[in-house]
Amino acid sequence: MAQVSIRKVVKAYEGNVQAVKGIDLEIADEEFVVLVGPSGCGKSTTLRMIAGLEEITSGDIAIGGEVVNDVPPRDRDIAMVFQNYALYPHMSVFDNMAFGLKLRKFPKEEIKKRVDDAAKMLDIAMLLDRKPKALSGGQRQRVAMGRAIVRNPKVFLFDEPLSNLDAKLRVQMRTEIKKVHQLVPTTTVYVTHDQIEAMTLADRVVVMNHGIIEQVGAPQELYHNPATRFVAGFIGSPAMNFLTVKLVSDNGLYVELADGTRLAVNPARIDRYKPHAGKTMTLGLRPEHLTETHTNEKPGTAYLDATVDVTEPMGMETMVHFFIKGEPVCARVDPLTVAIPGQILRLAADMSNMHLIDNDTNKVV
Repeated sequence: MAQVSIRKVVKAYEGNVQAVKGIDLEIADEEFVVLVGPSGCGKSTTLRMIAGLEEITSGDIAIGGEVVNDVPPRDRDIAMVFQNYALYPHMSVFDNMAFGLKLRKFPKEEIKKRVDDAAKMLDIAMLLDRKPKALSGGQRQRVAMGRAIVRNPKVFLFDEPLSNLDAKLRVQMRTEIKKVHQLVPTTTVYVTHDQIEAMTLADRVVVMNHGIIEQVGAPQELYHNPATRFVAGFIGSPAMNFLTVKLVSDNGLYVELADGTRLAVNPARIDRYKPHAGKTMTLGLRPEHLTETHTNEKPGTAYLDATVDVTEPMGMETMVHFFIKGEPVCARVDPLTVAIPGQILRLAADMSNMHLIDNDTNKVV
């Protein structure tokens, strides 16, 4: 079993600068966990501490039940895939993939079998005689993954492996990585700043910010039930809209926008929100929950009029941008919707998917 346990781990540098501030995380055997967050949030530092490439200031990291704080990287039975591939340019693909096994003095027949099996899985069997300079970026990334796979480690560690690839290749390699995990279900910790990568790959996503863990959960849980304003704004593309509102109790419960427009709170949410009546709060509403009006709207729909500022046709959808008293808002509408800059467009807000954020704590109510 290869659980990874992170217990009250702190990483501090000179001057008492804390990159990681006492985090706790349990990663189950064979689980695929993605650490995501903006630059400087501590995700790569955490991965490097698991790998043994960064010294822990305090706390414990255990792999398979064994505390590895003082165990050197080569003895932790982990395999790491880096952002820059780290291939030996003078070696063939076969020798790059086999190098770690040769150092461990595996029999030649075993090495060949492992390399051949990994190459077939990654569709690079025809490239085994080539040198890295003769490979594309995607092929080099597959070789780097193959080198990790042949070792059959307890834990795979991925440090932003797709950030050097173009957009189309990133999508393709995401699929490859997910496929590999399905075929070789090894405990995996994956670091990225790209929330789309996190959502599509992970069993669970760990959202980090300023050295702490903001929330841990399945991708859909983070999308539909963010715990904080930071998670609400980080997960989802385009990002969630945030609007300053007043919660008004007046023959019902409403959020009153800065321009005076009142949107009725979904009846299912009234008991949850009513204790906050009278407060100025932040309304969170995703662009996909602010759309063109339909003939038969579902219960919990409210309406507002928007003066269109900019439209972005995306093919299967159109993004409509506008302002409410200086606050930017984005709606996601059908491409056939007539949205002309300067004109008023009536929009439907799905209030069953609204989020109300306490401005004092930045937590979702």
